[in-house]
Amino acid sequence: MAKYSAKAQEKVGETVHEMKEGKLKTGTGKKVTSKKQAVAIALSEARKEGAKVPKKKD
Repeated sequence: MAKYSAKAQEKVGETVHEMKEGKLKTGTGKKVTSKKQAVAIALSEARKEGAKVPKKKD
């Protein structure tokens, strides 16, 4: 099982909360409706912030 940092876990929680409120948008401005998509966005943002997140699968 992959290990995620506390910072990454916090980011995922915040992002999923935003999605449930209907405030989370994709890069093109559309509303995010999928939980999987919200988690992917959160992990991507966490990587950019330097959090410990496993590499993306190709």
